[in-house]
Amino acid sequence: MVIATRTMTDEQRKSVALEYLKAFDNGGVTSSGDSILSLFAEDAQVYFPKWGLANGRDQIGQLFSDVASTIESIEHHFSHFNWVFSGDDLLVCEGTSHGKHQDGAWRAGVPEWGAGRWCDVFEIRDWKIQRCFIYLDPDYAGKDSDRYPWIKNSQENQGD
Repeated sequence: MVIATRTMTDEQRKSVALEYLKAFDNGGVTSSGDSILSLFAEDAQVYFPKWGLANGRDQIGQLFSDVASTIESIEHHFSHFNWVFSGDDLLVCEGTSHGKHQDGAWRAGVPEWGAGRWCDVFEIRDWKIQRCFIYLDPDYAGKDSDRYPWIKNSQENQGD
């Protein structure tokens, strides 16, 4: 790990996180035309549910490639983000999204129990993402309902 040399403000760290989220909506390309991976430190870590922990840019690239191969499109709802700053290099973004997965479409709140709500925990220093832990339901299309009786009952009552 590299020793931090530049102090960043909360707003500067937020701008890096926003660039990362916007790159997802743009097929993994940043506003400057670079790969989303350019936003990460060489030894960064990313966690994604049902994938696990990716260490370093090569594994992060594999994680993003694996996840992207299942998603046709995604759009984050930037105007609805909640930001929590926790001193030093840590910030949290809670938000919603909609899009199309290989198994079907999703939109936060439709249905209320479905995919589209997420929370990312970032550690950002020296203008690079050091750590990003992503918390969401990776069952975007809501197909994993047999294991959850409350969802199955809800679907049967609504005729889904």
